[in-house]
Amino acid sequence: MAGCSKPADKAEPKAEVHRYALINSTFPISRAVEVPGGKTLLFHSGMTPDPAKPDAEKGSAEYWGDTKTQALSVLTKTKASVESMGLTMGDAVKMTVFLVGPTPGAAMDFAGMMEAYTQFFGTADQPNLPARSAVQVAGLAAPGMLVEIEIVFARP
Repeated sequence: MAGCSKPADKAEPKAEVHRYALINSTFPISRAVEVPGGKTLLFHSGMTPDPAKPDAEKGSAEYWGDTKTQALSVLTKTKASVESMGLTMGDAVKMTVFLVGPTPGAAMDFAGMMEAYTQFFGTADQPNLPARSAVQVAGLAAPGMLVEIEIVFARP
């Protein structure tokens, strides 16, 4: 048939998500992530941690745990949530991390968050890195919460 550029039974190859590495850095985030047309984006709501010690005084540092403990809780819950939707943490393309200082007036514990983050991103099993922002905020939904993370995923 004239004007036909390909046989009808051949599917177009799927365009892949392209992750741009940081320049002159090994920090485990992408400088940018390009999602080609035809991909479905899933905007996952922010997740907060489960109590580390539910029998401790509600809202206390012991109840919630430190930043690393809370970030591990949030990322573990997010992983389970997206896996139930047929996605993996490797499908994350954009992440926003909200951190509260561990005591009033203190700086956020970025290092603690990174200790948890690097268990899910930039590993041998899961090398895909999202574009990411981390910001300090005055507070979250419940007293003592130090971490909330929202992530955008691209369905392969």
